[in-house]
Amino acid sequence: MPSETLISREDLAELVHRYADMMLRIAFTYVKNHADAEDICQEVFIKIAKQHKTFQHAEHEKAWIIRITINASKDALRSPWKKLFSPINEASLPILHQGNNEVVACVLELPKKYRIVIYLYYFEGYSTTEIAELVRRNENTVRTHLRRTRELLRKSMIGGFVNE
Repeated sequence: MPSETLISREDLAELVHRYADMMLRIAFTYVKNHADAEDICQEVFIKIAKQHKTFQHAEHEKAWIIRITINASKDALRSPWKKLFSPINEASLPILHQGNNEVVACVLELPKKYRIVIYLYYFEGYSTTEIAELVRRNENTVRTHLRRTRELLRKSMIGGFVNE
């Protein structure tokens, strides 16, 4: 069970160092815009600073931060502000290895409900059970989304995947 405490600057800096890249990528899978994803990350860190919880395990903390990021991303998409303004074309993708640009571009073209599932499974290494808890969907739904996502990616990528 988490307990609430005030967070120090050092602890917040450590959380930023540990989770900022992951949060940016999660937010980006929803909003598909780097500036909006950065804004979401900033909002999440403000929420964390205001109501920080301590956890017994780092994985629980990570899951909590992922859940907050997902909720903030969904809130941003529902915002009337977002509906009034269209984003400027994105200059760069928030990925670590530039050789993955084609794959990431294909993933970003997927329907919104598939993007977060594929990200959490392949990039963060979560199981389908853990993803189901994080995105609040049935585990069988998550498995179906993974299967459909693989099919969509296979069709969109020239020549398919090397290992399949």
